[in-house]
Order: sequence, then structure tokens, then C-alpha cells
Amino acid sequence: MPAPYSIVALVGSLRKESFTLKIAKAMAKLAPASLKIEVATLEGLSFFNQDLEANPPADWLALREKLKASNGVLILTPEYNRSIPGVLKNAIDIASRPYGQSSFLGKPVGLISNSPGPLGGVAAAKHLQNIMPGISGPVMGQPEIYLNGVGDAFDGQGELTKDALKTVLQQYLDAFAVFVAKQNG
Repeated sequence: MPAPYSIVALVGSLRKESFTLKIAKAMAKLAPASLKIEVATLEGLSFFNQDLEANPPADWLALREKLKASNGVLILTPEYNRSIPGVLKNAIDIASRPYGQSSFLGKPVGLISNSPGPLGGVAAAKHLQNIMPGISGPVMGQPEIYLNGVGDAFDGQGELTKDALKTVLQQYLDAFAVFVAKQNG
């Protein structure tokens, strides 16, 4: 069997017990053998400032290199005020710069939104669908995934216990694995 594709899962929440982080960790465990998912939090990532582009901070370089070394990217986001969190937008801005040298270029991208509420972060996902095409490789269009009702999906240790959510994540990962293989083939 060929080596698995290296996938970076960017977690768009800083909260240590965030549903987004728990979902990313669950996806890493549920990934098919063809994908190896590295969960990447954005803790400690400094703010984007174009004045620093000539001599970027080490944390910017580390994020850019991690993405460039990958075969694909999953972007996981909660919804804050009908959009993506500022920390995620900041990371996207850092990774997409300098102009014309986006770390996302050529990388197949999957978008996953979530919410404990009924809409599953659909507005945040739609914002990502507007942001990413101009700075990334192909964004997987189907299946779309807006995870709702995630508030009761995990046990006290952060393990995914909701079978319906496991099924949805597994189906998404299986489709993403095919998408990544096609884009990297």
C-alpha cells in the first residue's frame, strides 16, 4: 500500500475544549488508511501584518511550511456571529501570503463547519467557500458538511460518542480521500 496522504486539519477555535478541536481529533481517528491527518491548532499564531512580510515571524513560517508539506487541508470552523472566527481568518491570511505564494496553492481543501445549534455553522462555511477558491487548490464541493447539534456528541474525555455524527464524518472522510487521491494523482 502506498504511503498515506498527509493532511493538515486547521482548527479554527482556540478553546481547549472546543467542539471544533474534538471533531478534528475524531476525524484523525476515523480517517481511512489512505489519509494521515495532523491536527493543527492556531494557538500562539501572531497577527498578520503586511509590514512583517519581508521578515516573517517564525510562527508564520512554521504554518506555511506545514501546509506546503501536506497533500491536502481540512479547515474546521465553528460559527461566530454568522462568520468564521478571527483566529481562523488570521491563519488563512498568513498562509495565503505573500501574494502569489499561497501555501494552499494546489492543495485539495475540505471545509467542515459545526455548531451546537440547528444550523451547523452553515454561514461560516459559506464564508470559507467565498474565501478559499482564489487562494487554494480545489475545494471539495460535494459532499458539503455542516455539523449541527454537536454539543452532546462527546463524552467527558472528548471522545466522539454520537453514532450519527461518526457516520457523517466517516462518509465525508471517505469522499475526501478519493478527492485527495484524484488531485494528487
